[in-house]
Amino acid sequence: MWQRITSLFLKREASPSSYSSHTASHSPRIKELERIIEISIDDPSLFEKALRHRSSLGAEKYRSYDSYERLEFLGDSVLDLITAEILFERYPEKDEGFLTKLRAKLVRGETLSSFSRQLDFDRLMEMGERSDQVTISKGMLADVFESVIAAIYITKGYDEAFGFVERVFDRLVDFKKMEETSDNYKSVLLEYTQATRRSLPRYELISESGPGHNKTFEVRVLIDGSEWGTGVGKSKKKAEQEAAQEALKHIA
Repeated sequence: MWQRITSLFLKREASPSSYSSHTASHSPRIKELERIIEISIDDPSLFEKALRHRSSLGAEKYRSYDSYERLEFLGDSVLDLITAEILFERYPEKDEGFLTKLRAKLVRGETLSSFSRQLDFDRLMEMGERSDQVTISKGMLADVFESVIAAIYITKGYDEAFGFVERVFDRLVDFKKMEETSDNYKSVLLEYTQATRRSLPRYELISESGPGHNKTFEVRVLIDGSEWGTGVGKSKKKAEQEAAQEALKHIA
């Protein structure tokens, strides 16, 4: 299946008609990217695309799909598979719940954007003429990280993509700290539901009691229409965190 997807993307993405001649040779940006990812780049045009923000698409030389967004779509799935495989091998005695929660932390937007910044991908991004009006957000950086993975996967195959992700994890991830960090429970639960293709958590107020200056809130969290946990706190936010923490016990 993965080989078939690669073949289809190569036919589509590497089509000469999709790119301008100026991307035919290695630009300074691509030479630097090659050094960073430690992989020789055979198709610089595809990697230029992986670094291109949609603000550049106003130029006549680019098509509507010549930004990183299409590649990010594929890279997201490839990264999920690679991360699952790495964790499966790294933790042979851990159950599904542990592996799913740790994967959610590794592939969350905040983590991926951190990888991009530490790898200097933000310096290599191609922005439009009005780039001074565009702030490079965490979301953009997370997308670029995934688009680069897709470009590696398309041109070099799964093993090279796996090797790149594994190197990034080995250098930039403190697994022990990540295991022990309780993190933002709502955020972890959100990442878990996204990773497992469930409905996003929905928080409902059950009750509110006490005087105005000292209220107590009880909240429940619903996933796929079912109640997964309840929480009590002196603010709605604290009650929601408690509910999310309780919900995570379902996959502990």
